[in-house]
Amino acid sequence: MHIGSFLENKSVEKRLAITPEIAKKYISLGFKLSLPIGYGAHLGFDDKEYKNLGVELFNNEKDIIDNSEIIIQLGLPDDEKLSLFKENQTLVGSLNAISNSEKLNNLKKKKINCFSLELLPRITRAQSMDILSSQANLAGYKAVIEAFQVYEKAIPMMMTAAGTIPAAKVLVVGAGVAGLQAIATAKRMGAIVFATDVRMASKEQVESLGGKFLTVEGAENLETEGGYAKEATEDFKKKQEELLSETLKKIDIIICTALIPGKEAPKIIKEDMFKNLQKGSIIYDLAAIQGGNTVFTEVNKTVEKDGVKILGEANILNKLPVSASNLYAKNVFNFISNLYDKENKKLNINLEDEIIEKTLVK
Repeated sequence: MHIGSFLENKSVEKRLAITPEIAKKYISLGFKLSLPIGYGAHLGFDDKEYKNLGVELFNNEKDIIDNSEIIIQLGLPDDEKLSLFKENQTLVGSLNAISNSEKLNNLKKKKINCFSLELLPRITRAQSMDILSSQANLAGYKAVIEAFQVYEKAIPMMMTAAGTIPAAKVLVVGAGVAGLQAIATAKRMGAIVFATDVRMASKEQVESLGGKFLTVEGAENLETEGGYAKEATEDFKKKQEELLSETLKKIDIIICTALIPGKEAPKIIKEDMFKNLQKGSIIYDLAAIQGGNTVFTEVNKTVEKDGVKILGEANILNKLPVSASNLYAKNVFNFISNLYDKENKKLNINLEDEIIEKTLVK
């Protein structure tokens, strides 16, 4: 079977779906690979590296699509490329099945199998394929590094002959994978860390990393069966706002990571809360692309409000594209391995397999 991949729009997405390390693994499984000339050059992966593994290189995307039964991407390709897809081909990637439902339905009508990996079930067997966790881990780490770089004071406590510099106080909003990595990173760098989440199960995880979990009095556990956060009640939101407003008076840096799958990001840092933030404080909003966790977040802009800087990057992983590509490519390889019938050398779309059934766009 032939697998192909082509570049995303590099101005918005620098990651790759197939690294040389993973190309070798696909070829050892018996796949043939088709990639464009210069596919990994921007990340330091030379054409010769791919060619020496047995990858066939093409001048244009049309030849790659024509030559491939399986096409692996980061996101959903643009309309021009989608128009080149043929019946019985398989597209695998993070296709944003909810927001791209119309385009994916059109592909389904053309009898193209689409697997959207953000829909993976949170089961043990799927952990090695979990693109959301692998990418969120890196995002949480990098958000802290970026926020600390903009913050104009030292992070750890420093005792000097001239006096003591107090440790920076960091609040992490949302204690999922990105949030937990942000807590761990900030703690390692000497900050005092606080965290809040609607899922009570997060309390133990936050505390195990050395963070202080902010508990809303009488809080209910707002967690779906799949382990994601769900919409909070109005009563919970009110209590959370009161607790946050008071906490913000002592906070220097806020890392926002709170997301609800398929919905706009919850607005957690409201306008009236900004009066409690100290001038010079930093907010790094990882939820910017879904509307942001603050009312002032703007995508790909640094906004200043009352002396507070709000950073809202659309794709922070573009700042770690090699590490992010390595993890993403491994996740997808594990997914394809589960989908591939090695004996008969074909895809086995077995809908009794929960991983396949949940990710196949129907």
